[in-house]
Amino acid sequence: MLANRDITKGWPAYAVWAYSSVSMLPSLLFYQFQLFNTKFCVTYRGMKTLLAFLLAMTFTSPSFAAEQRSFEIHDQLATQAETDKKIALTLDACSGKYDDDLINFLIQNKIPATIFATKKWLDRNPLAISVIKAHLDLFDVENHGEKHIPAVIGKGRTVYGILGEPDVIHLRREVVEGARAVEQATGIAPHWYRGAGAEYDSQSIEEIDKLGYKIAGFSVNADNGATLKKSTIAKRLEHVKAGDVIIAHMNKPASDSAEGLAVGLAYLLKAGFVFVRLDQVDLKEMPEKFEKKIREKQGR
Repeated sequence: MLANRDITKGWPAYAVWAYSSVSMLPSLLFYQFQLFNTKFCVTYRGMKTLLAFLLAMTFTSPSFAAEQRSFEIHDQLATQAETDKKIALTLDACSGKYDDDLINFLIQNKIPATIFATKKWLDRNPLAISVIKAHLDLFDVENHGEKHIPAVIGKGRTVYGILGEPDVIHLRREVVEGARAVEQATGIAPHWYRGAGAEYDSQSIEEIDKLGYKIAGFSVNADNGATLKKSTIAKRLEHVKAGDVIIAHMNKPASDSAEGLAVGLAYLLKAGFVFVRLDQVDLKEMPEKFEKKIREKQGR
């Protein structure tokens, strides 16, 4: 029956929130109006729906969309014994080329890594795929999307100058087609997802979860998108702690990433750290770092 039907099914999250919020209003919302001498009753349920609609219209305006907050997810390895020195190296292959110096260093030193590759990068770098497939004991390839579009939803929204998704349908395509490309290239279906720019909003997080993928955050940004100098990258890795998840890039061979990572990773090996892939572990969010990031974005 209509009275028992969930009319919010399929509504966006903000509209459901609006509807639920209005539900808290007292039953004084029952009114009678007179129009052309004809009385009609606006019921509590009707008033809820009307207000939810008005709030949803407000929240979908361009000004509201621009104000929605995106954020990084900061993760570390989920289980760590006091004497455990496990860490994870993750490498983003966004678009562009193949940094063979970096991959060769990892192979020579037997350092496992999780590679987040886009369909764009996989299509452009068949040599890289052949090298990675020959060393699947070291490399796990996960999903970085189809076209390297950030996982933020709303017209005009960007992450580091890259335009995000206009709607949920486009986000789903980015995730699903990226996963399909990884499986076609490697023969192994991915289970982790990292969006372009590694920033998300609450709606994209919910949708990615519905699609069955875990979002891969990080705790140490080694190269800032392959923009840092060798010495800075090496210095950042000197501060790595047990349980850290490192993010770096393998798609810009002209950058200092390979040399800086080689120095920093060699230091970590000498210090007794053990590298693991994300398909071997699980991650947990670091709330203290997340809150710090939010305060920084809010200028506090």
